[in-house]
Amino acid sequence: MGGILIIGGGIAGTAAALALRKAGREVTVFEAHPRTGQDIGAFLTLASNGMRALMQLDAAEAVAAVGFPLTGMRVIDGAGAELAKVPLGESDHPLATYRCLRRAELTLALQAEARRRGIEIRHGARLVSVAEKAATVTAFFADGSASTGELLIGADGLNSTTRTLVDAAAPGPRYAGQRVFYGYTAEAAPPSEPGRITMIRGSGAAFGYTVSPTGETYWFARESGDPATAREIAETTPEQWRDHLVPLLRRDATPAADIVAATDTELMLTNACDLPLGVQWNTHRTVIIGDAAHAASPATGQGASMALEDAVVLAKALRQTDSIGAALALHERLRRPRVERNIVVSGQMTGAAPGRAGSGPAAPARTPDEELLRLLDWELPLPG
Repeated sequence: MGGILIIGGGIAGTAAALALRKAGREVTVFEAHPRTGQDIGAFLTLASNGMRALMQLDAAEAVAAVGFPLTGMRVIDGAGAELAKVPLGESDHPLATYRCLRRAELTLALQAEARRRGIEIRHGARLVSVAEKAATVTAFFADGSASTGELLIGADGLNSTTRTLVDAAAPGPRYAGQRVFYGYTAEAAPPSEPGRITMIRGSGAAFGYTVSPTGETYWFARESGDPATAREIAETTPEQWRDHLVPLLRRDATPAADIVAATDTELMLTNACDLPLGVQWNTHRTVIIGDAAHAASPATGQGASMALEDAVVLAKALRQTDSIGAALALHERLRRPRVERNIVVSGQMTGAAPGRAGSGPAAPARTPDEELLRLLDWELPLPG
């Protein structure tokens, strides 16, 4: 039986490689970017469910080592009044605690684990087409090379090439209504407690920040309005974005404006996007996972965690069933309701006007989801 081809060496693809290798399958990861490719620099939070998925892949310790824990969340309004103060996830479990880290740090940690386990990651391999036969699938790359296996997994993100090869009429990403700014500064000194993230329901923008153990403030701002053009994103300087944001945030009596004002060059912008419901996920021997299949706007902070769940469930489905078709059907049946619910909830939060209830963070689960834990548990079979 041939090996499994994974398109995309980011979070979803590398996690899928780790899961499949643990399930005894041969895998190769094909990453379009060269080794020197740079991440855009945004940070993310891995929720307890994402850390639980990593525990099944024996990778939670490696990831925990490069991030810092978040154990609580505080919500304030534009006047600085406290609206809520709640614990985050499984804060009493060392490895299931929320982690905050840069996306590039998470990707590099997972790739290091993959290489340590003998998984090949080929860089500079940009997928252009796929050909399926009864028992095999062949991927063709822009450099003229090709590779054949029993299954191709597209984990190539929001702008997935694999998605368009699965369905030529597949819908592309849609703008979710907000521009999202990310930044880092060691020069701000906002009110903070170790392990706490503060969410601000501001009048002009939703804002969040946390301070790392080394004193660096990680922050984001979500501003409703028209999407930034590709030219704006490429050509606008961090100073210009800072000059745009600070007056907007000065309307409120919160630390947000001072945090942004103290940010120098590490300030970036992206458009919040998602995918519509009902995207086709697979053909006979090709399947898409992670953002390629079910990208949500960033409001719930669940994108990376959902991708990690995908990796575990797909590997278990392939281990448990007697055919590729049966495995892909089982994976989709178990995953689609959960990930599409996340798209809907995150879209509702993103679409709410600043200062209104919907613009704040979702209330995090304080106890583990027992049904999800059973799905992720490597030793338990998936429900048939």
